[in-house]
Amino acid sequence: MGAPFDMLVAGGPIVFLLLVMSVGSLALIAVKVAHLRGVTAGESRRHAAIEAFATGDHHAAQRALEGATAPADRMTLTAMKGLAANRPRAVLVAELEWRGNAEMAVMQRHIRLLELIAMVSPLLGLLGTVLGMISAFQQLALAQGAANASLLAGGIWTALLTTAAGLLVAIPAAVGATLLSEWVERAGTRIETDVGQLLTRYDAGV
Repeated sequence: MGAPFDMLVAGGPIVFLLLVMSVGSLALIAVKVAHLRGVTAGESRRHAAIEAFATGDHHAAQRALEGATAPADRMTLTAMKGLAANRPRAVLVAELEWRGNAEMAVMQRHIRLLELIAMVSPLLGLLGTVLGMISAFQQLALAQGAANASLLAGGIWTALLTTAAGLLVAIPAAVGATLLSEWVERAGTRIETDVGQLLTRYDAGV
């Protein structure tokens, strides 16, 4: 077998588990990137629609956002429909709040799992190292001083392999979770900014 396979065998079941976690985290990052693509787009379109709504052209403003896919587009359109229908402000604000929370929940889905992988994988690697060191020194004790340095070094190398594997899994997961969370926060800021601007412009024109 090749060297990578030999390293996996030497690392034991913990390294196999870390390999599964690594593949899962990378796949999850790719899925979330595809899912979040475009969530911060359409700023100029929304600003134009808000301007049209503020000047009284409600139908044109709503048509400009119909079919748009960004969360801020959907939230701004919901606010426009509520204002055009003269819904009570408290009712409209309550609806916008729960719809905004729902949008954020969808965007944040599975990011916590990435954070969990980033937290757990180094601990698994450390556990593998500790178990490997115990095994290496146990072999040394059983040899009653007859073990050579290469045997002890080999056991320590195998033990440290799990720590390296844990870090290799944790680093991409931590970076991915942080960047994805920042992406979601930017989308949430766009929602708050655009809906707030719409309400402010509408109140100023009433």
